[in-house]
This record gives sequence, structure tokens and C-alpha cells, in this order.
Amino acid sequence: MPDPLVAGTAAAELVAALAAQRQTVATAESLTAGLIAATIAGVPGASVVLRGGLIVYATDLKSTLAGVDAGRLAADGPVSESTAAALAEGAAARCAATWGVGVTGVAGPDPQDGHPPGTLYLGIAGPGGTVVTCPSVSGDRWDIRSGATHAAVSGLLTRVHAAAGM
Repeated sequence: MPDPLVAGTAAAELVAALAAQRQTVATAESLTAGLIAATIAGVPGASVVLRGGLIVYATDLKSTLAGVDAGRLAADGPVSESTAAALAEGAAARCAATWGVGVTGVAGPDPQDGHPPGTLYLGIAGPGGTVVTCPSVSGDRWDIRSGATHAAVSGLLTRVHAAAGM
């Protein structure tokens, strides 16, 4: 019997789509602190597609673990489009995955470096290159973090389908 918490969800669809294409995914997560990887891992069969995840909550770990250029971090800041792109690319490279997801932003309640709570940069790297979006999320810390997770899973599912011509 399928797990009722994940059956029919975007995460379940993502795992099925990745498995059908024989592709894999890895994450580099800042504000979500592993929620994206945990959401994917909650789907039965995820071990076939989920290579791993990097929790890079601290700024210095974005560089040391995910390979984000320290100069880029200093110039653009940890909450930026370029950082999200580099996190996605770093996740894919460091974990030898087909797809990489990188997410950075501000969960609140206070602003960070001039960015208000709800600021989100989502990078997805894979076949066809790297794309960064800025999904709209709002609410309290949990709402923002879970909204970012949903945006990442749904965004990756869209990219996987597009790459497969679906």
C-alpha cells in the first residue's frame, strides 16, 4: 500500500518521472535546511533517484561544501540569484547527479542583508542548463520553508517533464 502522505503528491510524481528517465537529483539547501531532500526521500523508491543533499545554512558552507565561489558570495551575498545557481550546480557536481536543486532565501521573521522574509531564489541545474526563479512565498517561518520546498519539487518536476518532452 502506498504511503498516504506522499501518494499522489508532486514528490511522488517527481520520483516516478526521474526513475522513468533513469535520472538522479541532489540538493544544496540553505533556508529549507534539508526539507527538499527529506520530502523526496519520503517517497517509496526514492533511493533510486536521490543521490544526496547538502545543508549549507551557514554562509561559509555554501563555499566549502557546495563549491560556491567565495568571491561571488562576497560580491552578491548568500541570498542572491547567482548563489542559487551555484548551489544547484554544486549539488549536481558534488553528488554526481543529473539534476541539482539549490535554494537560498530568508525565512524570517527578521530581514537578512536587506532582504525581507519570503525572499526566495530557487536554482535548478540539469540537462539544458541552469535556471533560477524567484517563487513567491509568504507567511511565518514554516510557511516560507514549506512553500520553498513545494516550489522546488514542483519546479524540478516541470523541468524533468520538459527535458523528457512530456
